[in-house]
Amino acid sequence: MAKKLFVGNIEWGVTDEDLQKLFAEHGEVEEAVIIKDKFSGRPKGFGFVTYVNDEDADKAVEALNDYELNDRKLAVNEARPKEPRD
Repeated sequence: MAKKLFVGNIEWGVTDEDLQKLFAEHGEVEEAVIIKDKFSGRPKGFGFVTYVNDEDADKAVEALNDYELNDRKLAVNEARPKEPRD
């Protein structure tokens, strides 16, 4: 089963491809996406990485949480389900 990770504190110059490449060093990545503002198209500073298997995702959290990328320490943890809005 696939496991999705939240990646926060991403520097604005980092691309989806950069994120994919970094996380692929720790296992098979199904998807890596940086969330962008729907109006301006600018990155919001966070994204999600989905791994094919849970073990690789767990290894990535261990290795990349507090990892410095472009002078910013990434915050990496297991993604939580989106909470409903009123």
